[in-house]
Amino acid sequence: MAEWDIRKLHILRTLREEGTVTATAEALRMTPSAVSQQLTNLSRQLGVPLLEAHGRRVRLTDAARLVLRHAEAVFEQLERADAALAAYTQGEAGEVRVGAFATAVPALVVPAVRALRAAHPGVTVRVRETEAAEAYDLLAAGEVDLALSLAAHAPTTQDPRFDLHPLLADPLDVALPPDHPLADADPLHLRDLAAEPWIFGGSGPWSDITRTACESAGFTPHQAHSATGWTAILAMVEAGMGVALVPRLAAVHREGVTMRELTADCPVRHILTAVRRGASETPAVSRVLEALRTAAGAD
Repeated sequence: MAEWDIRKLHILRTLREEGTVTATAEALRMTPSAVSQQLTNLSRQLGVPLLEAHGRRVRLTDAARLVLRHAEAVFEQLERADAALAAYTQGEAGEVRVGAFATAVPALVVPAVRALRAAHPGVTVRVRETEAAEAYDLLAAGEVDLALSLAAHAPTTQDPRFDLHPLLADPLDVALPPDHPLADADPLHLRDLAAEPWIFGGSGPWSDITRTACESAGFTPHQAHSATGWTAILAMVEAGMGVALVPRLAAVHREGVTMRELTADCPVRHILTAVRRGASETPAVSRVLEALRTAAGAD
């Protein structure tokens, strides 16, 4: 296979446009001897004569014109590559893999993706739903580029592998049956529900968050039922089997459930974004982080 040299092909192409070696040298800010030497080397690499004498000048051979016809497609593709690379470096193109826990996907990631499609359609986001605690393993392994997780499951800020940034403080509301004596209480404090039967997971992040919130309000919750899915939890609340804390991002309207904001001692769960250390400077990742912050601010 012949040895193709893009720079030398560019010189040959310029000679075709300029007509003389001297004009080509001026256009490319080279010396005439350097132009001649580069074209002689290209002729040797391709194994065909590229120039022929024409009076006191030179002109392209038929072989040179054949080479340039094929080279035009190469130059066109390189222009496309330059444009794509410029878009990538400016954050207008690229793929970002996002790992996010279940309630963050519809509430934060989906609005961010919609905004990106409108403002930066060249940025592609691939979403992977994951447990909050698993996100950092995926991030460290390079399987996702950006993770959304709960602060309760984040490594310390001293962990050299990750850059962590607060995204949102998500309030926890209480779910009550509509006929509950405290459904219309104003104000309603978390400690007012100390004697209630509670519904939350037997273990995992939501169990920890519920227990921590109740203990901060001065009581230990009595766990009457265990469930991890919001559909199951709200169905039991609707049936009058207990009360539950529900993050506002996860709240889904249900006819038989009253959602109440808590006063004064309102607990929150903190949501973070995480990327591998230094990756937040990657333009496409930066675009996604910006879109997530905008989505969080809109909630």
